[in-house]
Amino acid sequence: MAELTEVNGSLKVLKVGIIGLGEIAQVSHINVLNNLSSYYQITYICDVSQQALEHCSKKIAGGPPKTTTSAEELIMSPDTDVVVICNVNAFHPAQAILALQHNKYVLVEKPLALNYHDLDAIIAAEKTSEAKAFVAYQRRYAEAFLDALKEVESMDKIEYIRVRDIIGQNSSFVDQSGIFPKKYNDFSKEATAEMHSIEEEMVKRAIVDECAVEATPEAMTLFRLFTGLGVHDFSTLREMVGMPSKVVGASLGLPIWNVLFQYDGFPVMYESGIIDVPRFDAHIEIYSQRKIVRVDYDTPYVKGLPVTMTIREKIDSAKGDGYQERTVRKTYEDPFTLEFLDFYHCAVNKTSPKTSAVDAREDMDLIKMIMQAAYS
Repeated sequence: MAELTEVNGSLKVLKVGIIGLGEIAQVSHINVLNNLSSYYQITYICDVSQQALEHCSKKIAGGPPKTTTSAEELIMSPDTDVVVICNVNAFHPAQAILALQHNKYVLVEKPLALNYHDLDAIIAAEKTSEAKAFVAYQRRYAEAFLDALKEVESMDKIEYIRVRDIIGQNSSFVDQSGIFPKKYNDFSKEATAEMHSIEEEMVKRAIVDECAVEATPEAMTLFRLFTGLGVHDFSTLREMVGMPSKVVGASLGLPIWNVLFQYDGFPVMYESGIIDVPRFDAHIEIYSQRKIVRVDYDTPYVKGLPVTMTIREKIDSAKGDGYQERTVRKTYEDPFTLEFLDFYHCAVNKTSPKTSAVDAREDMDLIKMIMQAAYS
């Protein structure tokens, strides 16, 4: 974790505005920020649902926050130092840009944007801002993942990598999280229709104009899955070994899909999907001749489930080849907590996050490679 800066002998408490009070806000972010009361105070919340505002106001530690149905009001208010955007994807780019225009660091749930056009607009907004966008790729802040990066650096040569993310329905884990989030529908059908229309145009722009493939229902569904679930895997893979040189092949069926990437000297098999078995099977596993390093992730919606690193390796012994296996869990601190601590460091010290807008653009590069390999 990055060093934290003290102001006058104590940590500065940042005033946080949260836009979007859906599942991720209720199950994770409100609770994490409440627990990090030495670093953050939730002072403003925003949602189109008045019922959601009333429900979530009761969850905020340190007194009730201000509430609004206007994201612009929250962003421009002097009662917010930083902004957390976790509403629907269609509004991520415009609200992130507005926060940057007001020089406020902004943490945006993935995807930051759904096409190059909007990603480049965010990157352009950063160039004239005192703030940065922080993309919520929480898996990359897990201690076990950071440890695995060091282990992989010590390998002589990578021979193969497997990335798996085959999980049960998200509702299975949310319903058992002990948080009891609520859903509301006290907003107009016109607002819902507008949101869906904006999102669909964003996706079509990416698929047709930027990837140059036909926007069939299947292609649009897979694209949404890649920019949702998939970017967690693509992002960790990229930090581990960079970008692939090409996509050798892709089988993009539902409910499980596979992609074979080619790197310089080794292949990577990516397999993912969503099924009904309530199990969270997500890991990245790196193979060399003498060592295998694996990071296992459990559902982030049940707090306290550890992320672990397992090392399996050949060892030399007097009686010949030996074998050693060890599983390392340094901490029960969940990746969401570690992510918000890093966000705090960036906002207070005015530094750029590793999960930046420029970094997120590479995920779009990788998704484009997959779409073109599968559908061109």
